[in-house]
Amino acid sequence: MTYWLLLVAYLLGGIPFGYLLVRLKTGQDVRAMGSGNIGATNVARTSGKLIGIGTLVLDIGKGWLAVWLMARFGSSEPMYLALAGLAVTLGHAFPVFLKFEGGKAVASFVGVFLYLAPLPMLAITIVFVATVWRTRYVSLGSILGAALVPFAIWMIDHSSHWIVGAALVGGWFIIWRHRGNLVRLRAGTENKL
Repeated sequence: MTYWLLLVAYLLGGIPFGYLLVRLKTGQDVRAMGSGNIGATNVARTSGKLIGIGTLVLDIGKGWLAVWLMARFGSSEPMYLALAGLAVTLGHAFPVFLKFEGGKAVASFVGVFLYLAPLPMLAITIVFVATVWRTRYVSLGSILGAALVPFAIWMIDHSSHWIVGAALVGGWFIIWRHRGNLVRLRAGTENKL
């Protein structure tokens, strides 16, 4: 059952809430709007703040739920929780339902670590909000947060090496998914909030 739950986590991550909500509200494909991303930021920019917030909450929720399902019905061993967290993150970024073209997985990653390390995630949320408030760049807040999550977990929670390792891998993955944003940030052409 435990290994099947990794597949469940991936498939759960692959539910493209941004795509579905925009399609329901407007009949349009969010991938053809704005930045083309299915995540909450692009949804909010192209289809309104309320639908963007809904996307954010649902994407965070599926990250949290994937790890909870593993803990409840599979194994609460840190290795399996970490793998479920990575599986849901990969599912969001490469959803089978959208031909493996998904979002940047920030919200799902947040949901995973809200379950695994809530206090460090609170600290990272403060850093994210302060960065976005000061710079108006959601991408910069996401990149900085992803880079700091493993250190926050290690310093505040002293978690298992599996959990810290998942944060390192997931954080690197999110930074890699933002490589286009990094180029635009350096060039001064990145979209502000």
